[in-house]
Amino acid sequence: MVEISTSLLTVQKDNVVKTIYNLEVGKTNYFHIDVMDGKFVESFTNEVMEEYSGYIKSISNIPLDVHLMVEDVKKYVDIYLNYEPNIITFHIEAVKDENEAIELIKYINANNCKAGIAVNPDTDISKIYNLLKYVHMALVMTVVPGKGGQALIMPTIDKIKQLKQYITENEVDIDIEADGGININNVQSVKDAGANIIVSGNAIVSSENYAETINTLKA
Repeated sequence: MVEISTSLLTVQKDNVVKTIYNLEVGKTNYFHIDVMDGKFVESFTNEVMEEYSGYIKSISNIPLDVHLMVEDVKKYVDIYLNYEPNIITFHIEAVKDENEAIELIKYINANNCKAGIAVNPDTDISKIYNLLKYVHMALVMTVVPGKGGQALIMPTIDKIKQLKQYITENEVDIDIEADGGININNVQSVKDAGANIIVSGNAIVSSENYAETINTLKA
């Protein structure tokens, strides 16, 4: 059974506390925090994501899964370390080379947090292979990052398969997270490809029964 990381990106402020509570009751495994700086992607979500992270830290025991879609990775790592997340993931496209990525990973780990590396739909998956031994998770974007509610890009399923094959053949012990446009109609193909953590936002928070939807996605 896979784990579910519920994105709060499409949750309105006036509903967020109730939504956090209902998602915890519904047994989400993580809260997925989509941090955007308006530079790496067009949208800017940092202020609201900080606010939501603060709420979660104060009222919930569900761990934070922080996804940085930002240019200045170190700046935002420092911001979100304050909320004691389980993991902080940043994009390979946001760093100049592997050495910079490794230094960021080491910095995150030194602050008692797991580190993940993310890859966009149009980036060759092999670009992160050399980093996999340093991270706890690889995140494959199944939509173009920047906004919620997009449809899953089907060729990214093959990217997940390639990653799964690589980590199996090279005995790399990491999680594979898939993020973007995943719902109860397409989740099986994502799981079959090798992802063991599923990010889903709109499919869960727009449903009438969070627990039922989360359970369906898991099973």
